[in-house]
Amino acid sequence: MAADGVKKAALETVQADGADEGCVTFVLHDEDHTLGNSLRYMIMKNVDVEFCGYTITHPSESKINFRIQTRGGIPATEPLRRGLTELSDVCQHVLNTFQARVNEFKESQEQQME
Repeated sequence: MAADGVKKAALETVQADGADEGCVTFVLHDEDHTLGNSLRYMIMKNVDVEFCGYTITHPSESKINFRIQTRGGIPATEPLRRGLTELSDVCQHVLNTFQARVNEFKESQEQQME
């Protein structure tokens, strides 16, 4: 939270004057390599993305500068949104699979106790 009690935006965009929408740096606050590397991987799978990378500005800061450059005039926000959605879907699948296996294990343990 900011000093004046106002919540800071989780995402900011940085774009050079006169630059097209296909070349944008996104600043993600309160994030680290966990999201940065996973999201970069998901976005780079998109054939419309020419470049995607991120940097952590300083080890004491919890923010990422996330750069996306696209081909064919596609706005950089589209691959970002798609990457976040696909990453969320993958995480949900892992969570569901894990929970199903935990439930199976618990059931097998209960049956052995009987």
